[in-house]
Amino acid sequence: MTATELWLVRHGESTANIAATQAQAAGLDVIAVEARDADVPLSQTGVLQAEALGAWLAANAGGSVPAAIWSSPYLRAQQTIAIALETSGLDRAFLVDERLRDRELGVLDTLTSTGVDRRYPDEAARRRWLGKFYYRPPGGEAWTDVALRIRSFLRDIDSGDAPGPVLVAAHDAVVLVFLYLCLGWSEQELLAFASTNTVLNASVTRLTREPGDRFWTLEVFSHDDHLQAVGAPVTEHGGDTDVQPH
Repeated sequence: MTATELWLVRHGESTANIAATQAQAAGLDVIAVEARDADVPLSQTGVLQAEALGAWLAANAGGSVPAAIWSSPYLRAQQTIAIALETSGLDRAFLVDERLRDRELGVLDTLTSTGVDRRYPDEAARRRWLGKFYYRPPGGEAWTDVALRIRSFLRDIDSGDAPGPVLVAAHDAVVLVFLYLCLGWSEQELLAFASTNTVLNASVTRLTREPGDRFWTLEVFSHDDHLQAVGAPVTEHGGDTDVQPH
C-alpha cells in the first residue's frame, strides 16, 4: 500500500539546543555539551513541548490515528514521541530507525561557526566553495548522504499495509530533506527554503499525496498551534548550519 500522509515532527528543545545558542551568542569556539549527540536529552522546555504534542495527537486521534510511528534513535527524538504518546493516551508503540538520525557533523561536532573558522579555516573555505548541500565535513555527512537514507526509508514505508498517516519524529535537517525528496525540489529550492524557514521544536509538518503519485503536497509546515494552545514555549533554535548539535 502506498503511504498517502506523513506527519513529520521535530524533537522538543534539547539541552544542546540551548548550549549551542548560548555559545554562538557569546562568540565561543566550543559548545558545552556533556553527552554525545545521540544521547542529548530534552530540556525542561522540551518536555513541555512534547506534552503539548501529545495533546495534539489526542485531538487528532478521533479522525486520523497513525498507522505507523517511527523515531530517530537519538534520545531527544525518542523522548519526544514517548512523552507525546503517554500524554495522548494512545496505546501505541513506536519503531526506531537509524536512518532517521540527525546529520553527522564529524570533526565539526560541538563547534560553533566561529570555532570552525578559527580551528578549521580550510574546512570553512571548502564549505563555502562546495555549498551547504554537497559539503561533507571529515567524518561527517553531506545533506546528500542524509537524502540517501531518507530515500530508502520512504521506499520502506510504502510497503506497509495499514491505512492512516505515518508519523516520524526526527530532526530539523531530516525534516528538510524529507521536503526536498517528497516535493521534488532542486538543491537551490531546498537551500532557499531553509534560509528563510526554521523547523520549530516539537512542530508538525504535514504532507499528503494521492495513491500512486510520486510527489507529495505540503499541507502544513512547522505547525505550532498546539504549543501555543497550552502555553508551552515556542523555541526557534536555528536550522542545520553544519556546526551545531540539534
